[in-house]
Amino acid sequence: MKKFIALLLAAVMTMSLLTACGGKTEETTSETPEAEAAQDEGTEAEAEEEAPEAEAQDAETEAEAPETEVEGEAKESTDAQSEALADGVLTVGTNAEFPPFEFVGDDGEPDGFDIALIKAIGEKLGVEVEVENMEFDSLVASIGSKVDVAIAGMTVTDERKNSVDFSDAYYEAVQYVILPEGSEIATADDLAGKTIGVQLGTTGDIIASDDIEGASVSQYNKGMDAVNDLINGKVDCVIIDKNPALVFASKFEGQLTAVDGAEFGFEPEEYAIAMPKGDTALVEQVNTALEEIKADGTFDKLVETYIEN
Repeated sequence: MKKFIALLLAAVMTMSLLTACGGKTEETTSETPEAEAAQDEGTEAEAEEEAPEAEAQDAETEAEAPETEVEGEAKESTDAQSEALADGVLTVGTNAEFPPFEFVGDDGEPDGFDIALIKAIGEKLGVEVEVENMEFDSLVASIGSKVDVAIAGMTVTDERKNSVDFSDAYYEAVQYVILPEGSEIATADDLAGKTIGVQLGTTGDIIASDDIEGASVSQYNKGMDAVNDLINGKVDCVIIDKNPALVFASKFEGQLTAVDGAEFGFEPEEYAIAMPKGDTALVEQVNTALEEIKADGTFDKLVETYIEN
């Protein structure tokens, strides 16, 4: 009997222990999902709080990006360099038969207002300037191959713009008519049917060939040759730019007179530096140098030295 009671007590105690262990296990198991849910909710809340900040940062980054690109583009444009200046030498074409803008100096080298101006521009650009003397009519075709640019009292025309780009104008001029002293030619109508001497490829050549009815045009590579033929009676007049006309009339005072082209209906024209078509970097750099030369007084000194004197 005692043995039976002992066995019964042992069985009861075993069941109590199992019940207690089972309760502990269930309690632990039931708490874990709640803890995980709370933790998940906290994580999601933190993520939701941080998301707007991240989006704001992304928006700021996207807003800043275009400014960076624009600044980069502007810097690239400012720093652009022309290939014509890459070797440190600017080769310039001219026709040294057009005083006072270009002529052959006492040393046998081209000189004049245009030559001094392009050398001053070269100094601003930090390059050496080499001048090539050639026929005026071949200058435009030589730009970009034999020479980098051309300066030769060259008038800006629509026809030339088809082949080259021009700098800003640096001088305004008008054509003059050189006449023998005592000539009866006084108006545009008086030029009709006359024999007119011009320098080949110049504005005077264009006017005489295209605008004067019945004119017989004699073309010369040098303005001086046309003037010599005028003195010798081989032509009735010479059409050439104002400043060289005044130089020739002064040189042959008493034999020749120079008449303002405005009396013949000639329009003012602008001189500029001709450059390779499409070389915008070179045009910008030359124009900037030209502006600086005008601002610092260099341009006025050259006018005084070469043109007014």
